[in-house]
Amino acid sequence: MRRVILKEEQVWRGPLILVNAAHALRPGRSLRLAPVDERYPDVRIDRQAARLLADCIRQVHGDGAIIPVSGWRSQAEQQQIWDESLAAHGEHFTHSYVALPGCSEHQTGLAIDLGQAAGKIDFIRPAFPDYGVCGAFRRRAADYGFICRYERDKQTLTGIAAEPWHFRYVGLPHARLMTERNLCLEEYIDLLRRQELSCLLPGGWMAQVFFVPCRGAETEAELPDGCCQVSGNNVDGFVITAWGVLA
Repeated sequence: MRRVILKEEQVWRGPLILVNAAHALRPGRSLRLAPVDERYPDVRIDRQAARLLADCIRQVHGDGAIIPVSGWRSQAEQQQIWDESLAAHGEHFTHSYVALPGCSEHQTGLAIDLGQAAGKIDFIRPAFPDYGVCGAFRRRAADYGFICRYERDKQTLTGIAAEPWHFRYVGLPHARLMTERNLCLEEYIDLLRRQELSCLLPGGWMAQVFFVPCRGAETEAELPDGCCQVSGNNVDGFVITAWGVLA
């Protein structure tokens, strides 16, 4: 084990930050964005997430059949979408399908809306069925670190209606753990406060995941030797992921 110092500002950064109406995105994050598909250069997400998403689409032979619709959005763009939706569709629709500006996952660079290729694609609610190549993508998404963020049975927790087109990058092993346990991100963050989790990954790797609460400007923590990832949860602490090879 090794002792490290975790800074309070790290709570607001990383692939596991929880962003919703109760937990706004903190300003000042640096983003490294890239397009998922060079044919749609304006639809960009986090560089690593973009590479993995493109790999998953290729794996299910979805090139040209799965279209990136909306990725990273600025505060101004999210505000414009919110205002236009209010004017066109009213409050109920907008609160169901559009996140408040400053509280949108699209502003993290970790979320993307995907659509089934068609002559006309609805920007707010693109078609992404649970069959064909879209269904194949959905079944493989967790292997590449993505979850379907807004499921129908989780609306009371997420505050957003079912969005089968909206995928969020959280990375491995978290996408697998959430998918296997049918947990939304809100539930996963809460579960990690109460127990450590582990997950067997391809290649003989074992991942252990545990939570360290933030204790102020600096938090001293013990991390396992070897490869570790620290992600804030945008609420109250740090999610530690440690990888090791099974003996």
